[in-house]
Amino acid sequence: MNNQAPAHIAHPKTIKSFVTRAGRTTSGQAKALADFGPRFVLPFARHTFNAEAAFGRVAPLILEIGFGMGDATAHIASVRPQDDFLCCEVHEPGVGALLKRMGEMGLDNIRILQHDAVEVLEHMLAANSLDGVHIFFPDPWHKLRHNKRRLIQTAFVEELVKRLKPGGYLHCATDWQPYAEHILKVLQAEPALVNASLRADGYSEQPAYRPLTKFENRGLKLGHGVWDLVFKRA
Repeated sequence: MNNQAPAHIAHPKTIKSFVTRAGRTTSGQAKALADFGPRFVLPFARHTFNAEAAFGRVAPLILEIGFGMGDATAHIASVRPQDDFLCCEVHEPGVGALLKRMGEMGLDNIRILQHDAVEVLEHMLAANSLDGVHIFFPDPWHKLRHNKRRLIQTAFVEELVKRLKPGGYLHCATDWQPYAEHILKVLQAEPALVNASLRADGYSEQPAYRPLTKFENRGLKLGHGVWDLVFKRA
């Protein structure tokens, strides 16, 4: 069988922005989905996303790909109320958890798409529509034979860059050094991106807006590293 993607498809369909995970939605998450989902969870559509209509204002738009349980997302939205965040996550407990946090914190600058971000990028986001992109701790696909499944690949970055406004930024973070090295290599090879870091190793200091996650804190205590990469569109 020929598994090669057609020429007009920018990113192979075998690559997803998510990994299917088992998990039970708690009663609190289910209640948040019922109470806040109709307002903050948007349907996937094959037409251009209208940010002003979705958020009720004109503001910088940040795309987040894969927010997990949403703690970092809620924190960033709370410290950057001037920005709007369009967040993709397919894991329902995570969507419920973020909605619960939004309700507790009174956040109104987040909208959620419970859909694969690769398709969201392809069908919903227009050129020069994003002020920033966050991709925090994507699946590193540790095994060599699975490296091709990594989200951060040349073709995907090319599509991201098209959606970034000039001066817009791409912020990635990972706790797996081989993936950090891979991401750095891919981003450095993209001619439309400029590294925002002045460090000799090419990595960035952790931006003040990104909090340490529980998982990250646990890893740091065990001596594991974390690598942030911030590039801007020229």
